Amino acid sequence: MLALTWFSIQLFFKGKLFRDPIYFLRQTIIASGIGTVILVLLAQASIPLCIPISVASLTTGAIMPFLLQDFRMK
Repeated sequence: MLALTWFSIQLFFKGKLFRDPIYFLRQTIIASGIGTVILVLLAQASIPLCIPISVASLTTGAIMPFLLQDFRMK
């Protein structure tokens, strides 16, 4: 398992892990932006901060598979 992780890290830093790194970056930024907007909007309410963080994290984690459904690695 550690060998696979090490190999993936090496490929990532060489720029050979993703087929289309711009697509991956764009989709990740979209998901992070949606999560950030949800967090900021919910943080304005007078509720404990752990609730907005949990909701934003769950939402971001739930939309990532849909955003990266056609993602391919080399």
